[in-house]
Amino acid sequence: MSSLTIIVIGGGAAGFFGAITAAETFPEATVTIIEKTRTVLNKVRISGGGRCNVTHACFDNRTLLKHYPRGEKPLRSLLNQFDATATVAWFEKRGVPLKTEADGRMFPATNTSDTIVDCLLTTARRLGIQVRTSCGVSSLTRHEQGRWQLQLLSDEVITADRVLIATGGYPKADGYGWWPEQTESLLSPVPSLFTFNVPNNPLLPLAGVSVTDAKVSIAGTRQEQRGPLLVTHWGFSGPVVLRLSAWAARELADINYRFTLRINWAPALNDNELRNSLQDFRQQNGRKQVVSQNPFGIPSRLWQAFASEADISDTQRWADLPAKPLNRLAEKLTNSQFQVVGKSTFKDEFVTCGGVSFDSLNLQTLESKAQSGLFFAGEVLDVDGITGGFNFQSAWTTGYVAGLNIGR
Repeated sequence: MSSLTIIVIGGGAAGFFGAITAAETFPEATVTIIEKTRTVLNKVRISGGGRCNVTHACFDNRTLLKHYPRGEKPLRSLLNQFDATATVAWFEKRGVPLKTEADGRMFPATNTSDTIVDCLLTTARRLGIQVRTSCGVSSLTRHEQGRWQLQLLSDEVITADRVLIATGGYPKADGYGWWPEQTESLLSPVPSLFTFNVPNNPLLPLAGVSVTDAKVSIAGTRQEQRGPLLVTHWGFSGPVVLRLSAWAARELADINYRFTLRINWAPALNDNELRNSLQDFRQQNGRKQVVSQNPFGIPSRLWQAFASEADISDTQRWADLPAKPLNRLAEKLTNSQFQVVGKSTFKDEFVTCGGVSFDSLNLQTLESKAQSGLFFAGEVLDVDGITGGFNFQSAWTTGYVAGLNIGR
């Protein structure tokens, strides 16, 4: 009797984790990973600036789930099978201890993604998993006797008893065209985790300046986030912008990424408190020039830009500052407005909002309800997290659950 044949389509984090779990759980099975590009684990290599942000030190699952704009509810039951605690233990058991940084992100103690890549490749090799690269699929169809037939771009045909699709997210719906007769419920893909393009923005010359605490919001919506902000040579980035782009991914796609962005540069104070701070500072620093001193710890170049926009001259002293420019300055600090006209991908860490709806899958196994023997894991599912290791955690979790059940 021939052994069970499992093919994993996609050589990323979820694909490798699914393949490894399947090979460990069903040692008699033959497991093969096929990857369209020439190399595997590409996103693992580049994530976290080449250090690989493996997961987040958030070991209470209810708290962890708050970092997922989409997929929170189905992830709840999946994390019961494999969560961040399990991820840390899995890598440590294989000789890869993780370290936690001040913001909760977890990286390999070696500080290089090569450690994670090597761990996954070595484990796959030890388990006899075959890895085939430059091996794209042009069609996936149900064969006689319930087996799956994969037509490759090279015209080669291979068959499998079980298939795990872990291809990552597709930027456009036509990316799913090679799938079997469409029975999976798909939510149209749109980008998540991107930065905002603001051309003709007076702050563009300040590219590289950052603030540790800003509140950003999208005019006309309830979407707002607070955290570190970075001025770039095309507009705005930083954790707070990426979080906003993730939570508002669908709304922003619907308006073609054209909207008014509001920024409060001193969100710790309400309007009255901010104006009182300005008045107090004015009384205590009357002889000093406005452009050279500010009470909010705002970077000096940014403060000078605000003063300039409020029509405050370089020689203006605090003691002589009239009420109108002071009010304009307060308005700039609490309610700067910028016209966003487009987005930019955040580095190479493209994340998709949308994909296979969990409604079409068995939530305990990640097997298709309509097509037995077909499983899904990773970003191809309608799940995405903000930056900080949350997307890798959902990849490990869904890969593990699919791999644990694919041979049953």
